[in-house]
Amino acid sequence: MTTVLDRFLKYVKIDSESAYSPARLPSTEGQKDFAALLAEELREIGAEEVFVAESGCLYAKLPANCEGAPAIGFCSHLDTTPEFCGRGVKPRVVKNYDGGDVVLGAEGGVMEAAKFPHLKNYVGWDLVVSDGTTLLGADDKAGIAEIMTMAEHFRDHPEERHGEIQFFFPSDEEVGCLGAKTLDKKRFAPDFAYTLDGGPLGEITYETFNAASAEVLVNGVNIHPGLSKGQMKNAVLIANKFICMLPPAETPSHTEKYEGYYHVLEIEGGVERTAMRLYLRDHDSAKFEARKARLREIAGFLNGEFGAGTVEVAVSDTYRNIREAVEPHFEIVEAAAAAMRAEGVEPFYVPMRGGTDGTVLSFEGIPCPNLCVGGHNFHGRYEYVPVQSMEKISAILVNIVKGFARR
Repeated sequence: MTTVLDRFLKYVKIDSESAYSPARLPSTEGQKDFAALLAEELREIGAEEVFVAESGCLYAKLPANCEGAPAIGFCSHLDTTPEFCGRGVKPRVVKNYDGGDVVLGAEGGVMEAAKFPHLKNYVGWDLVVSDGTTLLGADDKAGIAEIMTMAEHFRDHPEERHGEIQFFFPSDEEVGCLGAKTLDKKRFAPDFAYTLDGGPLGEITYETFNAASAEVLVNGVNIHPGLSKGQMKNAVLIANKFICMLPPAETPSHTEKYEGYYHVLEIEGGVERTAMRLYLRDHDSAKFEARKARLREIAGFLNGEFGAGTVEVAVSDTYRNIREAVEPHFEIVEAAAAAMRAEGVEPFYVPMRGGTDGTVLSFEGIPCPNLCVGGHNFHGRYEYVPVQSMEKISAILVNIVKGFARR
């Protein structure tokens, strides 16, 4: 049997970084290559109806070996974030972590224990890190490795009862759950599902942000600076005024738990034209709508100062808070908690400060809470995942499936 660590080390070396504003799906060919590799592995495990869609999304089913059990889905995304380099990942296992600083690589710097206090929870464990020049890719390749290891367990233990297990590995989650939005319910329609796209061991989430993205375009007027008095409109400076009119304490680095934020993700341009991309997030739907309205109000104010059409704002919703879809089926959350306790893991619940493909699935009639993958520090050079966490999570998935087959 292939271990979860073997799978993970293999997967993170595959370049599947997604791209913003794609003209097609998947946004990068590497995601389709990754899906093709996983499809072959699923066939070897005994999965049926294995299919890679044009969008890059991978579908498959492991047939039930008993009657009366529900069909359970498992979902993890193929892509890694474009926010930090995910190409050429060089993973390394730090065995028997001693509790001190972790030197990532000659060029990648040091992960300081004082800055990341959760490291102390893993003294004596084995940690997988990158060399610091790239992210690691545990988000979400740890989730995929854990699901695939669970699937192989049932192939190797045919005596263990299980219902139908459905698999959905979508593309382009990191740029707006775009692959999940192409869901083919003829290929993936379990009674309920779990995404594996969370954080440390024991984490369960049934609440997510409401999310939107905003494109802000500032149209300036460029005149020779020596002759520009009363005529130049500097789009860079106007964009700066726009940012300064956002609440300074409502950014990702100032907020936690149920506090929402504005996130200025990108800014590019010059005097004639400057474009910005922002993310808006809030768990509360009324506050979420107010955030969208605030962007339009700022644009209106600046257009009053600099002229109509100077600032254009386009807002598009990305996903909704899954709580309203999951709470009526809370037994599936409780089943995950029971499966964790069976492995000696105490579950804890957190409101997710983000979203998952489960936010799309839940509003397609497939209630889908989110489970941990075991990692920390996602989307950056200090990302790491303990090997023992991945092993525990694979066993937890086995327990979830077996638990529903016993009911």
